[in-house]
Formats: sequence, C-alpha cells, structure tokens
Amino acid sequence: MKKLLLIIVTVLFAGASFSQSIDEGKRFLYFEKFQSAKNVFQKLSAANPNDETAAYYYGQSLIGLEDIAGAKTFYQQRLSANPNSPLLLAGMGHVELLEGKNADARNRFETAISLSGGKRIDVLNAVGAPNSDPEIKNGDAAYAIAKLRQATTIKGFKDPEVWANLGDAYRKAGDGGSAIQSYDAALAINPSYARAIYRKGRLYQAQGRGQESLYTGFYNDAIAKEPLYAPVYSTLFNYYYETDVPRSAEYLEKLLANSDPDAKACFSRASILYAQAKYPEAIKKADECIAADGKSIYPKLYHLKAFSYFKTGDSLNAKTNFELYFKNQDANKIFGGDYAAYATTLLKFPGNEEQAAMYVNKAVMLDSTESNRVSYLKELGNAYRNQKNYGESARWFNRVLDIRKNYSNLDLYNAGYDYFRAGRFDSSVIVFNKYTSKYPDDIFGYYMIAKANSGIDSTRTTGLAFSSYNKAIEVGERAADKSKIKDQLAGSYIFMSQYYFEVKKDKSTAMSYVDKALAIDPANGIAIALKDFIMKNDPNARVAPA
Repeated sequence: MKKLLLIIVTVLFAGASFSQSIDEGKRFLYFEKFQSAKNVFQKLSAANPNDETAAYYYGQSLIGLEDIAGAKTFYQQRLSANPNSPLLLAGMGHVELLEGKNADARNRFETAISLSGGKRIDVLNAVGAPNSDPEIKNGDAAYAIAKLRQATTIKGFKDPEVWANLGDAYRKAGDGGSAIQSYDAALAINPSYARAIYRKGRLYQAQGRGQESLYTGFYNDAIAKEPLYAPVYSTLFNYYYETDVPRSAEYLEKLLANSDPDAKACFSRASILYAQAKYPEAIKKADECIAADGKSIYPKLYHLKAFSYFKTGDSLNAKTNFELYFKNQDANKIFGGDYAAYATTLLKFPGNEEQAAMYVNKAVMLDSTESNRVSYLKELGNAYRNQKNYGESARWFNRVLDIRKNYSNLDLYNAGYDYFRAGRFDSSVIVFNKYTSKYPDDIFGYYMIAKANSGIDSTRTTGLAFSSYNKAIEVGERAADKSKIKDQLAGSYIFMSQYYFEVKKDKSTAMSYVDKALAIDPANGIAIALKDFIMKNDPNARVAPA
C-alpha cells in the first residue's frame, strides 16, 4: 500500500513539475524571451518526444528566434513520428504561412481542426495566432477571426491570449472597434495582461502621431502592470530612434535588461550607434555581433552595415552588405526602403540602371504609404540628377505626380524642370501646364512653358512661345511684390523685346519691353546689352542677337 502511494505521489509530482515547466516556457514566450523559451521546451521535448505541446512550443520558440528553417525541420521530424498531431500540424501551417505557401498552410490548419474535432482551444489558437499577426503579410484575418471566436465559445474558456490574438485579427482586418473590444475582453480575464494593453497602444500608434497621447498612455500602463514585458520597451526604443536618440537609448537599456542576451540584443546595441551617426563604430559593433553569432547570423546585422556604409559613401561595401541581407533575410521582412537604398547604391556602378529601376519599382509596390513611395521615387530621381542624367531624373520625378494625391509646386518643378534640362520640351510643357492649373497666379509655370516652347521653336519662326511669354507677363504684372519674380518677369520682357525687334521689326515696341526689364532689374546684364544694341541698330537691316 505504501509502495502504491509512493508511485502515485511520484507520478503526481512529476506531472506537476512538467506542467510548471510548460507554463514557465509559455511565460518566456509571452515576454518574447525566445532563447529562454527554447531552452525550456527543448529539454521537455527531448525528455518526452511524444508530447505535442512541448514540441509545438519548441517550434514556436524557433520561429520567435527567426529560425524558420529550424522550425520547419523540427516540425517535419516530429510529424513523421506523429502525423496526426493537431498542434504539430498547426505549427507546420505557421511555417508554411511564413514561407508564403498559403494554400498548404490552410490545408494544415483545416486538418488540425478536423483531427481535434474543432473542440480544442489550444489548436484553434495555434491556427488563429499566425493568421492574426499584423506582421505576417500572408495571414488571413477573416479566417483567424472565425477560428478564434470559435475558441471563445468552448466550455471552460478563460484564456486572455486568445482574446488578444482575436484583437490582432480585427486590427489586421481594419476593424479597430472590435479589436479594442477583444483586448478589453482579455483584460476582463486578467487586468494585468500587458500584451492586450500594449496591443491597444499599437493600434492607436498606427493611426499616426495625432494619437500620441493615447498610445504612449497605453504603453506606460503596460509597463506599470508588467515591468518585465520587453515588447513595449522595444517599440518605444524604435519610436524614439530617429527623433530622440538619448531617450531611445534609455528604452534600449530597459529592453536589454528584460531580454535574453541574444543576437537581437547585440544588434540593438549596434543600431543605437547608427542612430547617433557613429557609423564606423556601428560597423565595428555589427562585426563583433556577427563573429559572436557563428553560423547563425542575425540578418539585420547586414542591414545595419549596409546602411552604415551607405551613409559614409562606401558604395562597394554597402552593395555587398545589402546583397548579404537580401540573401539571408526572410523576404517578408525586407521593406521598400531597403530596396530603394540598394537601387541608389547600384547607380554608383555603371551598367546597373535597369536593375536599380527594378528595385525601386519593387519598393513602390511593397509599400502602401504614400510618403514612403514618393521618397523612393525621389531618391532615385535625385541620384540621376546628381549624375546630370536629367531625362531619367525627370522620368522618376514625374511618377511622383501619379502617386502623390496633392502634389506640390516643388514636385512639379522637379519633373518639369529636369525634362527641360534634358531637352524634352514637349514633356516639360505637359508638366508645367499642370503647374499653371494648380497655381494659376504663379508666373513660374507660364514662364517655364514659354521657355520650353522656345526650345521647340528655337528659330522663332512659328511664334510658339509668344503667347506663353505674354501670359507670363500678364500674371507677373499682377503680382504685388515683383522683386520675388524679377528673373521670370525680366526674362519674359527680354524675350518679347527680341521678338519684336527680330521678327516684327518693331524697334519702338522692342525698346519698350527692354525698358520694362530694366525697370524691375536695373543690373540685368542681358537687358543692358540688348538696349544698347537696339539703340544702335535698325531691325530692318539686321537681326537682334538671341
């Protein structure tokens, strides 16, 4: 009897210990301490290869560490021994979703749900979570909502994680109201559930800086409820990274204090050096991180090195590290700005023009933010302008006009003026006609149309530019402050003076226009010389100088 009791106690103790270890590992995942979670689940899974829960979470730890290949191999190995495990099938679906294999992933998820009878909360959550993740482009938010809501209806349900994932799914679907309700439902179960508070902040942050008081309030509340919750420190570190480097550095220290000392932590230390414009130091630190990582190198270290070299003007090393980054990083985590910077770097090497254009087009296609898409196009436009390749710079600046809903006079100037400098006068006229439509009281648009028409009619035989210069004068003479437009107005007067002298043979009218030019710009050398020439010459005897 005593022996039987001892066996029962031992089994119960072992079960309790095992349960505590599972909970410990899940808590590490909650805090995004993925290396610590991996260590826990690796031991549990090795001790009991048939336990699907430990195996599932071990794979999730690898995904958290961005070791997608490792997670895939592990899930494949365990599924070969246990092909009907719902959790392992859901884990494999997660991997396939990250790989962009949406149909295969959906098949895995449906099989997992079917094998569990649709009655296991953990399986439905394992299906819903990757589909709800706003950071995973391939997830299906509507599918996640359906499966996670199904989980909440199962008897005995009381898991705040499911509600938080459901909130993420609604956020991904663009339903902010339902997202907030779901996060609040998680907090009703556990008022200290920092992830739900933090996610509410992320939702409001996505709406722009106008909501800053709201989302920073949620972030501070999350910290107050759970000071060990590292994701909020990571967000605040990145939030202040470009605007308040000292404050960003403070959050970095808090992030590192509450994170595993892994490759990401090393990367973060290097990135703050980059934010401080200490580019050589950032490169040196990144090299130290790469050396410490061994074979498993954190891809963003190449990204950091590429941009550091880019900033210092070392195009060759920038190019090399961009290529290493693209080779080693998950394609879903490469963003438009990365491709745009690489395109600008490629232009430093003759013969890469078509490839550079391809990467900028890719950047524009990937990004949904208007300001970012415009910046990519302008970056390549400016690169061509610096090379004095005005035809190409104008082409890229002109695309800004198609993307920016409310383009500015500078946007129009960039495209129109570079078309002019490239000798593409017809294209220049088209752009500056847009300028005059939007800015009808600004002389500059009319003046540039006139100059472009002068380029088309360089011999002044058709009078193509005459009406344009006349319109420029009409608009310019209405201006209250002519000192700001004296170059355009004087230039228009000079053209008209030359035109009347050369084409119309009208010396008196020619003199009246040159006098108007000198009245607003007495030191104008061209006008002074032209007046002297008109005074001394007969238009019927010779032609005025161009």
